[in-house]
Amino acid sequence: MALKSTIYKAAVQVADMDRSVYATHQLTLALHPSETEERLMVRVLAHALLADGGDGADALQAARGLSDADEPDLWQHDLSGQLLQWVEVGQPDDRRLAKACGRAARVSVFAYASSVPVWWSALRGKVTRLANLSVWQLPSAQSQALAGLAQRSMQLQVTVQDGLVWVADPSQSIEVQPQALWPESR
Repeated sequence: MALKSTIYKAAVQVADMDRSVYATHQLTLALHPSETEERLMVRVLAHALLADGGDGADALQAARGLSDADEPDLWQHDLSGQLLQWVEVGQPDDRRLAKACGRAARVSVFAYASSVPVWWSALRGKVTRLANLSVWQLPSAQSQALAGLAQRSMQLQVTVQDGLVWVADPSQSIEVQPQALWPESR
């Protein structure tokens, strides 16, 4: 018998002063049996950092990610069905990124864990031709601290200013500083 996903619900208030985006998102998240709470919370952070504030049919949405190899963790389509944004969480390989860059106007990767420098050194030379790719690293200690915020029902506030991100629940606040790996000049 297959293990079932665990459902998490998050009300995420975003105040992104860098992009002038202010919104509240009601997220229903499925934690896949092979997924950690750290990865789940990086998905929540990626949604908060990339969503444009809308909740309509053209909003950033969860895809099947781990359950379907042909889908990312998050994606955004316009009203005509055109794939605008493809978001990966973790350390995808260069073939997957090239395929994603061919399908979507914009591809973002949020890499986390202490193994990111090793993964990136092997991947860096292979992605130079992918003009629509952005790769971000979350320091391991910060992504692990985010996992400490995970609860089945969450009320989160995400504040972004000058490249710094604060994620808070009613009892604590965590500072996250995503580091741009690609393109290098940010």
